[in-house]
Amino acid sequence: MHYDYAKLRVDTGKKVHLKDYATSEDGGFTKKSAKKEVKANIKELRELQEMFYADDRYSLLIILQARDAAGKDGVIRHVMSGINPQGCRVHSFKTPTKNELEHDYFWRHYQVLPQRGMIEIFNRSHYENVLATRVNPQWILNERIPGYESVEKIDRQFWDDRYEAINAIEKHLHQNGTRILKFFLNVSKEEQKERFLSRIDEPHKNWKFSIADLPVRAQWDAYEEAYEEMLEKTSKPHAPWYVIPADKKFFTRVAVGDIILELFRSLDLHYPPAESPELLAEARERLMNE
Repeated sequence: MHYDYAKLRVDTGKKVHLKDYATSEDGGFTKKSAKKEVKANIKELRELQEMFYADDRYSLLIILQARDAAGKDGVIRHVMSGINPQGCRVHSFKTPTKNELEHDYFWRHYQVLPQRGMIEIFNRSHYENVLATRVNPQWILNERIPGYESVEKIDRQFWDDRYEAINAIEKHLHQNGTRILKFFLNVSKEEQKERFLSRIDEPHKNWKFSIADLPVRAQWDAYEEAYEEMLEKTSKPHAPWYVIPADKKFFTRVAVGDIILELFRSLDLHYPPAESPELLAEARERLMNE
């Protein structure tokens, strides 16, 4: 089934209103057909990832941002289940540690960027520095940045500088072979509520719920504005954002998988040149004569 994923991509400079993006779209898939599509994607992705690793020219950075319970972990588990673990790593970024705060905010992310041939998945990312801190600017004070010793000094220019820095870093990565895909999983407030209740009511899901999720939910509108500006300011041709409907998990997984495959297919991947037929024949003869 063909779906036009271009309509989920945020065009450079486009004003973003999340209410204009669907949360519950199914893309024409049912749970059954989506499962079939994901299975086919896994098979093709496994083959392309092996070639990607052997080609050794590119790396791939996949960024997942979303509200709580939007399904980031499920996307990673389902879409990437066929990948050779040697060629893929996942990093989930939590509150910065004391050591991490001794460096600039991008430092801890730079440490784990993918090397050539590797896929790196950031479950949350450097974008928390224009999301969580944008909604809670008092957290910026923990970074001890000269000139920003109080919340009152964190002005419009501060955030514009952060967007500019992130764009510059991602452009630099792209110019040096790292391909970047950024996915915002767009879950509705109603669906998040249902998923939170499920985590509370079903004992085997209790571990997924944190009481700290509720104060963040109470900041829904503030985060909405922060997400919209982030998408508007940092979606670039070399590092595009896709706003993925997240209320129907089966379509979320199909969409992310299809977009990743679309990128892999565009790279003109190939295996390194093999030894000449003569050398291979000679090696075979030597082995057979041992």
